[in-house]
Amino acid sequence: MEVVCLNSEPVFDDGDEYEDEGDCSLMEQDDEMGETQSKKEPPPPTVGLEFESFDEAYDFYNVYAKEQGFGIRVSNSWFRSKRKERYRAKLSCSSAGFKKKSEANNPRPETRTGCPAMIVIRLVDSKRWRIVELELGHNHPVSPDTKQFYKSHKKMILAAKKAHRSEPVREVHTIKLYRAASVDAVCNGYSDVDEREGRNPVNQSKHLELKEGDAHAVYNYFCRMKLTNPNFFYLMDLDDEGRLRNVFWADARSRAAYSHFSDTITIDTTCLANKFEIPLISFVGVNHQGQSILLGCGFLGHESTEYFVWIFRAWLTCMLQHPPQVIVTDQSKPLQNAVSLVFPGARHCYCLGYIMQRVPERLGGLKGFEAIKRQLNKAVYDSLKIAEFETCWGDMIERHGLGDSKWLQALYGDRQRWVPVYLKDIPFAGMIPIKENEGFNAFFDGYVHKHTSFKEFIDKYDLALQRKHLKEAMGDLESRNSSFELKTRCNFELQLSKVYTKEIFKKFQSEVEGMYSCFNTRQVNVSGPITTYVVKERVEVEGSEKEVRCYEVLYETTQADIRCICSLFNFKGYLCRHALNVLNYNGVEEIPPRYILARWCKDFKRRYPIDYGGSDADVNNPGQWYNHLYRRVVQVVEEGAQSQEHYKAVLQGLEELLHKLSL
Repeated sequence: MEVVCLNSEPVFDDGDEYEDEGDCSLMEQDDEMGETQSKKEPPPPTVGLEFESFDEAYDFYNVYAKEQGFGIRVSNSWFRSKRKERYRAKLSCSSAGFKKKSEANNPRPETRTGCPAMIVIRLVDSKRWRIVELELGHNHPVSPDTKQFYKSHKKMILAAKKAHRSEPVREVHTIKLYRAASVDAVCNGYSDVDEREGRNPVNQSKHLELKEGDAHAVYNYFCRMKLTNPNFFYLMDLDDEGRLRNVFWADARSRAAYSHFSDTITIDTTCLANKFEIPLISFVGVNHQGQSILLGCGFLGHESTEYFVWIFRAWLTCMLQHPPQVIVTDQSKPLQNAVSLVFPGARHCYCLGYIMQRVPERLGGLKGFEAIKRQLNKAVYDSLKIAEFETCWGDMIERHGLGDSKWLQALYGDRQRWVPVYLKDIPFAGMIPIKENEGFNAFFDGYVHKHTSFKEFIDKYDLALQRKHLKEAMGDLESRNSSFELKTRCNFELQLSKVYTKEIFKKFQSEVEGMYSCFNTRQVNVSGPITTYVVKERVEVEGSEKEVRCYEVLYETTQADIRCICSLFNFKGYLCRHALNVLNYNGVEEIPPRYILARWCKDFKRRYPIDYGGSDADVNNPGQWYNHLYRRVVQVVEEGAQSQEHYKAVLQGLEELLHKLSL
């Protein structure tokens, strides 16, 4: 059998769309020029990374390939027929596939090996290119120390040579790595500090790495905010040598928002997990419209329990020692330790979206990955009972030989913190995904990328908040002044169209419409005042296929207390189609008040003014004067925003009051 040296020559292929005309002798100079190249290794591709253009995505994979010791080519492209616009592409290792057999007398030896390594990128709604599939493993040797030079690297060298003949070669394009959109989903997170340090060496300086101008930008911003926004709060943590270790801040609107929506929060550490230039940590809640709201943020100098504890205590001080009921974070031991120390009474859960985003990265190289992913999704999202999850998980491990996977072992050990079937008694206010196609975006998604500096972020921070606040204000206006279109004759729909905000009503409305996919509601057991019903529903599974599932619903007749095994009310904050069917079956015409959460109502902030306890201010304490007056003024602002007439009346009253006080 003929022995073939794998990757024994540069791969020149017609499928490579990035061939440049030029002097091929430049390729011979790469070894010499490469010695001066930056030794910083680019991060590996991960599902969910986004790029501003196709070229940027190609360059990212090309730089990664060059560092690893292989070449790439565009093996497939998909175009929209009418506009001839590329919307999907597959970038493969240059050893992918096999060449067509040549009828020449002395054919060149086969250099391809059918290598599976590749990434698939797709143009998404945001007009950016996202990695949607990947395979990092090769079926042939690759090494960063190889002296082999591939055709895909030629474009990078030519462009750099032309731009800077006297400078070392750098990547042609600035590669901006955006966190994953929903997959959301909300993210390539991290699971363990020691493991992360093994993958990407962490700077052990344990203080913020500030560039020239960063410190002044941050400090000047805080000073400006304190002058214009007296309820602005910030804390800085310095080490013994005066270096900045941690920073936390929250503006007046964030503090006011938390007084209304303090039940469930997410602590977003995406920037830490993805090794962004700014170690940003955000405290995020959900408002009455189901929109993400910022409740404070900061910069963390080191990912350790000590540093997390400092920033959590700073946030709690800012919120007047009023802790949340539920905290959702990424899966991380330092985070878990810090939450238990600072928020001992809160329910701490791991974000399902973060974990499921990591599945392709962790398991994508395994044989039968698609089958593994389907069974994992079924276990996580479709299990209605704990026994169902345990059986499905065990079957997946055994069938695919996954017993040695330390990552899956760790997930299983922590299952009571992230698998929905174990979390049915926790009110999440819609902050975790419970279906495979649900996703979420980080609060600063689109404003922060891999190389955003401290100074740049400070400049973008106000813009991000202004746009979020405008979106909330427009939502309030639409909710107050619009009459919602009813899609059924069900009285439940009419009842809550008068109560809920627009976005929450639309979600509840889909449950009302879903009542018509339920059938055969029947009573199966009676125990005193509690009756058990079974409701059947046709649900879509893969593609257009449907299957019938049975949902148990408990109904207590004297108090009209109802609970479905799907527990949508706790996960999302409104009743599910199965519970609505049982209420309808029992002749109940209106949803009981206990199942209409005030946090979703149009007038929530008017009905429930800010209150941290104690309605009277201490006349001898100037600090309490401020807080008490601020609470009352927020009520005035909420009333003034109800209509143009209210706005004019409040504005006139405030101007008269200010004129009176200035005399």
